[in-house]
Amino acid sequence: MAVPKRRTGRAVTHARRSANSKLTVAPRSVCPQCGATKLPHYVCPNCGYYKNREVIVTE
Repeated sequence: MAVPKRRTGRAVTHARRSANSKLTVAPRSVCPQCGATKLPHYVCPNCGYYKNREVIVTE
């Protein structure tokens, strides 16, 4: 069985473990009604439309 010659440092261990835990930007889409950016599959907070129907009445 292989035995490491030297101890792995703390920085190397933490860098290896944190390689897969990066923060990602939330996906964005454009509202076809008003052109504002919104989350996909959500009602547009700017105009209140979802799938070309008014779901929330906004002023």
